[in-house]
Amino acid sequence: MNYLELIGTIIGLVYLWLEYRASFYLWFASLIMPAIYAVVYYRAGLYADFGISIYYVLASVYGMLYWAFGRKKVKNNDVEGIPITHTPRKQYSMLILITTLLTVVIAQILILFTDSDVPWADSFTTSLSIVAMWMLARKYAEQWLAWILVDVVCTILYIYKGLYFTSGLYALYTFIAYFGYLKWIKLIKNQ
Repeated sequence: MNYLELIGTIIGLVYLWLEYRASFYLWFASLIMPAIYAVVYYRAGLYADFGISIYYVLASVYGMLYWAFGRKKVKNNDVEGIPITHTPRKQYSMLILITTLLTVVIAQILILFTDSDVPWADSFTTSLSIVAMWMLARKYAEQWLAWILVDVVCTILYIYKGLYFTSGLYALYTFIAYFGYLKWIKLIKNQ
């Protein structure tokens, strides 16, 4: 049994619960979980996922600072935290382009420099995760939709790699991400 994978899974569940609630504290779990999974992914030969663990730590610091210090002036010059919003339509083409380019570049790196037997799936989930994490930091509700796609592909990928706790976590992430999206849409309406 891989106890490190089990611990990462438990922290991942806490993270997801905090993200669902749009809690600032999600960023603390988001700092710990990728550190644990960096080791798990490296051992499994998921090198792009290993690399994204470093990105997750950096993106978590960015998200934590953005959520803590990003402010928006509202009526009567009152100041409030960054609201949850929809992703601006003009950003979709750029987000798709970034995901596509990153997927190709990362896959080529994995093909040329590693022994990865899943370079395209590993690079796709990594690339879309980079974009989704940025969307989370900006509090865009559609980040949940990106995570749903990542979670479905990761569930299959991790079953293939024999990471059963992690595949179970990502299967659960898929369902919770759907409800997270619905909750954030409701939060947008109630702001």
